[in-house]
Amino acid sequence: MSPGTRYSAPRWLRNPHLQSVMSSMPLRKARGLRALERAGARTSEHIVDAGEGIRLFGLHSTVPGRAPKALVLLLHGWEGSVDSGYMRHTAARLLEHGFDVFRLNFRDHGDTHHLNEGIFHSCRLDEVVRAAKWVGEHFEAPAYMAAGYSLGGNFVLRLALAAPAAGIPLVHAAAVCPAVDPSAVMRALETGSPLYHWYFMRKWRGSLRKKRALFPQHHDFDDVTLARDMRGLTQWLVDKHTDLGDVENYFDGYAVAGGRLSELTVPVSVLAAADDPIIPVDTLHALQLPAHSTIEIAEHGGHCGFIEGPDLRGFAERWVAAQLEAALPALAATAT
Repeated sequence: MSPGTRYSAPRWLRNPHLQSVMSSMPLRKARGLRALERAGARTSEHIVDAGEGIRLFGLHSTVPGRAPKALVLLLHGWEGSVDSGYMRHTAARLLEHGFDVFRLNFRDHGDTHHLNEGIFHSCRLDEVVRAAKWVGEHFEAPAYMAAGYSLGGNFVLRLALAAPAAGIPLVHAAAVCPAVDPSAVMRALETGSPLYHWYFMRKWRGSLRKKRALFPQHHDFDDVTLARDMRGLTQWLVDKHTDLGDVENYFDGYAVAGGRLSELTVPVSVLAAADDPIIPVDTLHALQLPAHSTIEIAEHGGHCGFIEGPDLRGFAERWVAAQLEAALPALAATAT
């Protein structure tokens, strides 16, 4: 890595829980919106045709009067949305670097529960691949790239693997704190600080209640079902909404651990933190990437934190922009 591209946490920000919590603060979300405004972005709403009658929601941001260097598809984490703080800050940073950005919501994220009857789960890669293709076909740019955080990082890595066969001209992808081994993530949530289990379960239960209210004829689960812990509710999801049989098969269905990315032809860059309380660092150390791809593991940063100071700006959004911009000269050299 070149100077200035490694994360060094201030001493007072070396607690991984502080990093993780600060990343999701409402103030960071509000400052991300202001950063987008300062970038001079014009943002438009779009319903994306993800095939088979599936509709997803996204935001396209561009700076009027400027030809973009590339278009970047940006994916959020589980129970996040296009308006999460890290999504806004990353979009603003990319716009400042000359990129156009399309922030895509997974189904049932943000306020999009009404768009599809079926419930979101993490093995729904096909619809994200089709959505990525739709985005690339509808917005012109010299190159097409992608970036994602946490579960969005997992989807981005799988998208990079699937892109060539799907006819998507993806040239580079960046993943921040990707969930490479979902089974290990579940164990970390079960055995670590109860804060994260509570946080995700509160949001997931709220999402499922919205789904039940919108489609009561299709979703008739009761509050006893919703009261299950994360593993129990995941097993219910697998039983009712997949044909995968059990939780471990489900986790294996979207894992990218070990050597599953070793045949990547689209280069990827991965940023992770050794002290991430949700993504066990050993799963990142075991990740096998081809020579054209890189992984950087910072000593500190928490889960999708990498906060640099009290202004709540993050290293991660700066890193994403730097990785994607660095890939452009290599792309130009290949073209010539």
